Amino acid sequence: MNDTFLKACRGEEVPYTPVWIMRQAGRYLPEYQAVRANVDFLTLCKTPELAAKVTIQPVERLGVDAAILFSDILVVPEAMGMRLEFSDKGGPVLGEPVRTKAAVDRLTLPDTEDSMPFVIEAIKILRSELKVPLIGFSGAPFTLATYMIEGGGSKTFLHTKKMMFQNPGLFHLLMDKITLSVIAYLSSQIRAGAQAVQLFDTWAGVLGPEDYKEFVLPYVKRTLAELRKEGVPMIYFVNDCAALLKEIRKTGADVVGVDWRIDLKDAIKGLGKKFAVQGNLDPCALFLPPEKLEDKVKAILAKGESAKGHIFNLGHGILPESQVENAIALVEAVHRFSER
Repeated sequence: MNDTFLKACRGEEVPYTPVWIMRQAGRYLPEYQAVRANVDFLTLCKTPELAAKVTIQPVERLGVDAAILFSDILVVPEAMGMRLEFSDKGGPVLGEPVRTKAAVDRLTLPDTEDSMPFVIEAIKILRSELKVPLIGFSGAPFTLATYMIEGGGSKTFLHTKKMMFQNPGLFHLLMDKITLSVIAYLSSQIRAGAQAVQLFDTWAGVLGPEDYKEFVLPYVKRTLAELRKEGVPMIYFVNDCAALLKEIRKTGADVVGVDWRIDLKDAIKGLGKKFAVQGNLDPCALFLPPEKLEDKVKAILAKGESAKGHIFNLGHGILPESQVENAIALVEAVHRFSER
């Protein structure tokens, strides 16, 4: 087992900087497209053998140091009782958005083994086949709440913020219910064999520090405190995190994922020496000429040396238009330039 990724999460000495890529199992890979051509997205997520297959594809093709379970964050709201559909062009749609107390009350607290057995089975398959660590994941409570309140993606998060500001009691009630579901979900993933977990707070960056502190931080802290008992590294990723670093320091994460909008050295300074960091190449840098991409890699690696530990990654998910050869070149460059 190549455990370089796990060592970096813990801040231990590593022979080189490990690298994996957010959304590494996905549309930029022809072999993923070949699988996807025969099934819809949700069926792919819910068929353990296929989910395991596409999880392994980027490990074999790119040579990354960790695999991340192929699934979707919205299987949790679906398990809580919401209707979930995916459109190839329009993205996810959650039926009957949660905007009233009656809607919150209707949500159930799912048992992962009963309502999402496909996730557990995929993890068991992967642990028997992978030679790198497996990362489990969930959407963080706030990010899941935005989808559940908006009914899908949003640019303004109008309904979410209206509930926060006009009916904070209801918002906290919803967040409490989601938090319990996320804790149970990730605990089940770990017990099934996930060796680290990542909490994706993709939309927390739309909030200012004070609102984050009131409406998001307590639930992230509670989630990670409960997961601490499971004994695996915990990664917390906030997209557009620069203004929130002071509060993110209080979450209890082992590793903080950093997007590309902040210099990695500044992020490390803001977080302090207690955290390993993950990131933070702009996904569009994969369109650079090879020598320019290598310059970016070397600069990030140099900045990452000041952290407790560093896992190289993109600052967000790899874009579907990315070339596989460029992703391979990225992984090779990280390994080559960071070799101790």
